[in-house]
Amino acid sequence: MLTIKQFTFNPIQENTYVIYHEKGECCIVDPGCYFTNERNELKNFIARHQLRPKYLLNTHCHLDHVFGNKFVSDEYGLTLHFHKNEQLVFDNAPASGLMFGLPFDQYNREIEYIDEEDVINLGEDTIEILFTPGHSPGSVSFYCKAQEFVVSGDVLFNMGVGRTDLPGGNLNTLLNSIRTKLFLLPSTVNVYSGHGAKTTIGYEKTYNPFLT
Repeated sequence: MLTIKQFTFNPIQENTYVIYHEKGECCIVDPGCYFTNERNELKNFIARHQLRPKYLLNTHCHLDHVFGNKFVSDEYGLTLHFHKNEQLVFDNAPASGLMFGLPFDQYNREIEYIDEEDVINLGEDTIEILFTPGHSPGSVSFYCKAQEFVVSGDVLFNMGVGRTDLPGGNLNTLLNSIRTKLFLLPSTVNVYSGHGAKTTIGYEKTYNPFLT
């Protein structure tokens, strides 16, 4: 059985997730920890629960979602995983950080590309990868069918959708990703977004003003 721990980090108030199995394996999704106290909060949680980080995952590579990649990789010896269409976004993230007055050290090791054919295994549990571009060209979402949750990055929010005015964004592509991938999931699936509060697929299908 998987448990999700949410942290809200950095000045952009990004949601970082630790998904962990009761036997101790975990994955770290979109580590946005920018300040030292945020990095310590993440590290202390992992130590306190005696977790063994197995995967470092990015839903996409905008700066607020990648601030902590290098820290997590250095701390736990993990290889970064994201979709190949995010490479340019990843490469441009440090320049974006400087533009926003948020300089950071970029992850600079091997990258392993992931796509819909791949799965993330934690203990006996499986997390599927859904290709959900539009907010950025290679956005993915992480879906656990057995426990009815999806980590959607900045694709779908509580009563909102991801912005599409950044390089590589496209509104029609984003809405299509939501309707043909996320909205085909059961209505009871919990949605853990890159910003803001948790929601459900059913609630967003009924009330999200961008999609109703």
